[in-house]
Formats: sequence, structure tokens, C-alpha cells
Amino acid sequence: MREIKGLLLDIDGVLYEGDEAIPGAIDTIGEIGARYPIRYITNTTRKTHEMVYLKLLKMGFDIKSESIFTALDATAGFLDEKGAKGFFLLYKTVADEFIDYMDEAPDYVVVADAYTDFTYDKLNTAFRHLMNGAKLLAVAKNRYFRDKDGALSLDAGGFVALLEFATRKEASILGKPSPDFFRLACASMGLEPGEVLMVGDDIESDVLGAQRAGMKACQVKTGKFRPEDLKRGIEPDYLIDSIADLRSLL
Repeated sequence: MREIKGLLLDIDGVLYEGDEAIPGAIDTIGEIGARYPIRYITNTTRKTHEMVYLKLLKMGFDIKSESIFTALDATAGFLDEKGAKGFFLLYKTVADEFIDYMDEAPDYVVVADAYTDFTYDKLNTAFRHLMNGAKLLAVAKNRYFRDKDGALSLDAGGFVALLEFATRKEASILGKPSPDFFRLACASMGLEPGEVLMVGDDIESDVLGAQRAGMKACQVKTGKFRPEDLKRGIEPDYLIDSIADLRSLL
């Protein structure tokens, strides 16, 4: 893979599952991190940047905080660039990160994985802001994720679709699979998308999203992966059992 000069690695489902590192992941990251620049990217919206970083450190991954690029980071950057305010559907663990962006007359309704904070009152308030002219932003639009008990759980995508249906507005997506998200992550390494390999467990958000941004994409058979994913008409450039096989692929 001479053309590959850097890597984007999804985190949850690729580096770890639940609270356990994928077997071989820590050694693999140590080896390939000495050869390639890496950005660790995630659509996780129940954890702040710092929480993601500390979890990886606790597991034994030798990485730097600045190598992590999250959908919430992209959201804050977008609002800063626009000088905009928002109404947020966020989980309480990350809500404090956006206090300075909150306003009673928001420019945007921002939807993340609010988990148990997805209440009727909050969804209806979001609906009313949208009907009054606010634009709809999805931090991410994932359908589901692999939860700590090993089963799949609802992600934010269904709630975004609910608001889209009710308001007849289409959400702009800030995290994966937005091409801009991938391109920003590549640019942070000083690389073009065609020089970077994306490794993920979500064939839609990770693989197809990266390919649409001009990247090569590798599907791992861990995390939320299901065999039926390979029958959906999306063709990964590479398919490996887990990140432990990435060394031989490279």
C-alpha cells in the first residue's frame, strides 16, 4: 500500500468493545503509529473529547489527545465558524461543553445521541424551533451501535429522521458519513483523502462515507459489523477480521 500515507481509525468497535480493548489492538496501534500519522475519529456523542481520550489511555493505548477527532469537535468548530447559537438534544455528560452556544432563539437545532434525555418535551421544543426557522444539524445520523451488553442499541439517527419527517427539513450532518468530516480529519494530518485509509466497523458511515470522500476503506468484522452488511451493495476496499490484522494488510 505505497499510496497510503496516513490512517483514520474509528474507535468504538474497532479499538475496543465495551470496556475491553480488541485483542491485539494496543500492540497494533503501537506498531503502525510509529510508521503512519493517525487520527482516531468517532461519532460518539455521549462522551466529551477528554472522556474519549482518558478511556483510551486507561485501556493502555499510547496516543495523544490531539490525534482524536470527534463529531462533537466538528460541531463546536462549525458553530464557531458561523457565529451561531443552538438548541441542543444532547446527553447530560456532554451538555456542559455547549453552554456558551445555547440560546432561546437558536439558529440551529443540534441533535446528538441524547440517550435517556430524548424526552417528548425536548423533542417537541426542538420541533417548534425548527418550525420557527431554525436549521437542523445532526452531529451524527448513525442508526445503531453495539452496546456494552453486546447487543445493538438505538443511536441518534432515528430521532433525526423523526424531526426531518415532522418538519419536512433535511438535516445537515457534521460527523460521519459527511465527506467534510473525513476531509477535515485528513487535512489535520496534511494529507489528501486519496492518501489515507479509513478503518471502521460501520459499513455505511465508515466505509461508504470514506469512499465518497475519496478514500480507501477497510471493514473490520468487530463492533457493530454483521455478515449481512456485506450484502447491502457496499464494497469495502479491504476486509479484515479485526484491527490486529491491519499490520499485515499495510
